[in-house]
Amino acid sequence: MKKGIYLTFDIKLLSQLFTAAIAITFVSLALAVDKSVSVFSSSVPEKKPVIIIDAGHGGEDGGTQSADGVLEKDINLSICKKLEKILTRYGFETVMVRDSDKMIYDEGSSTVRSKKSSDLHNRMDIMKKYPDGIFLSIHQNHFSESKYSGAQAFYCRTQGESALLAESIQKSIVSDLQNENTRQIKPCTSDVYLIYNAVTTAVMVECGFMSNAEEAAKLSDNTYQYEMALAISKGLMNYIKQKEADIYGSKN
Repeated sequence: MKKGIYLTFDIKLLSQLFTAAIAITFVSLALAVDKSVSVFSSSVPEKKPVIIIDAGHGGEDGGTQSADGVLEKDINLSICKKLEKILTRYGFETVMVRDSDKMIYDEGSSTVRSKKSSDLHNRMDIMKKYPDGIFLSIHQNHFSESKYSGAQAFYCRTQGESALLAESIQKSIVSDLQNENTRQIKPCTSDVYLIYNAVTTAVMVECGFMSNAEEAAKLSDNTYQYEMALAISKGLMNYIKQKEADIYGSKN
């Protein structure tokens, strides 16, 4: 009889703990949403360019991965979806380069190499449709040594405003999420086709290192992804507001 009582108690306890864990998760996300309201209450720009959100890799191209097998392409997409929700909420028109686990190559591309090439050119074609837009590409980093960590923004050297946007995003991430991050923004090399050849303001954000177990765990966490998306959004809005101030200030 006592065993039955204890068993019932244990089941109820486990059920209560499980319910509490779910509640804590939702509370955390709710706090993140509330944070976005306070962060953006006075920084949402009036004139809003189209934001092209590019989730790196996808489909057959998984990108890099963590030691426990989490793929970069999945983290990229998850952060981008959160970024889209935040920006849409604040009145931005957004264009998702991909909204599912896929590459956007042309029919007839048969090899992985040809698919990747077609995918990049099709992403570039999307960028060209919005010459006055802003192109944000989300990726994750990887290195042979696991000690390295921290987000880093890269920009298009030939598009003058890109460095200013990269700097604003980098500052926002460091301020809100990674206080010990001392990384500096850098221009993209020709190895990064989309940003190097960009036709509009373009930045690639490497949100962290998949090769660092601690950071990879954070990047896989839903709440941290939301906080990263918030920091990127904040940096974007600060950049646009500063640009507006410079334009209007020069007219006075």
